[in-house]
Amino acid sequence: MTIKKKYSGVVIPAVTPITATYQLDEGAVEAMFGNFYKHNVSPFILGTTGESASLSNHVKTDYLQAASKFKKEGSMLYAGISSNCFEESVDFAKQCLDHGVDAVAATLPSYYALNESQMQRYFELLADAIPVPLIIYNIPATTHMSIPLAIIDTLSHHENIVGTKDSERSDERLQQSIALWKDRQDFSHFLGWAARSARAMIDGSDGLIPSTGNLVPGIYNDMKKAVEAGDEEKAFQLQHASDVFGNLYQGGRTLGESLWALKLLMREAVLCQPFVMPPLQSGSDEEATKLAADLRNLLVNEGVAL
Repeated sequence: MTIKKKYSGVVIPAVTPITATYQLDEGAVEAMFGNFYKHNVSPFILGTTGESASLSNHVKTDYLQAASKFKKEGSMLYAGISSNCFEESVDFAKQCLDHGVDAVAATLPSYYALNESQMQRYFELLADAIPVPLIIYNIPATTHMSIPLAIIDTLSHHENIVGTKDSERSDERLQQSIALWKDRQDFSHFLGWAARSARAMIDGSDGLIPSTGNLVPGIYNDMKKAVEAGDEEKAFQLQHASDVFGNLYQGGRTLGESLWALKLLMREAVLCQPFVMPPLQSGSDEEATKLAADLRNLLVNEGVAL
């Protein structure tokens, strides 16, 4: 029997749409959120895909205010509060509470290498200090540390820690995570590894957080419905679509390079402009032209509409 959890479903790690002068593009936020709600998925602002580590506090605050303004009644809104400064994370979590955020996510601070006891104590202190539910975000690609599952499991019993988002690419870790928490009403597992989306949901993960959903959110909503209906064949067909759209902007690129490419593709869908925050930089005009053409061909081949 499937357990219905408060924190579950498809959550999209939204890009941060900015102007050529590095200000928030509020009109693009409205367009993006409208696209999310059209496909019944929830937004997660100021995460890795949102370039949060590069944003000034005023851009973060502007995004939070715009997200609150465009939040659909009855929907869920998630926000990242990660910072190398503990006090900044706590203060921003308090702002999130004032703007209708339902849960916040935090990675480990990434400057100092931490041992296991330091990792655990950090999240305990953070969960104690903030007024909104906390999701532990594990992403070794950026923090250069992996949070052991045993530490997350211990933290999962904290009254203010409600879930984990895991972007570590390990099939063994994924299966161990699902076994630990799929039957826990009070703790949710979200997968941030799009290539295993269908497998994870079939096996009992509570939700997905795929960056490709910025461009084609409907794929993941349809995948979720296919899994709920027991149609594994359709779920894996949609997984194939997720893979090819993801490879379009990620293949052969670093994480930072892929964020510009994703925004470039989103421009083709009239969602935002392809400006990125330094130190990230835009690709060449030739690359942009090729990406746009490849997207048009892929949409036809996959029978997907933006």
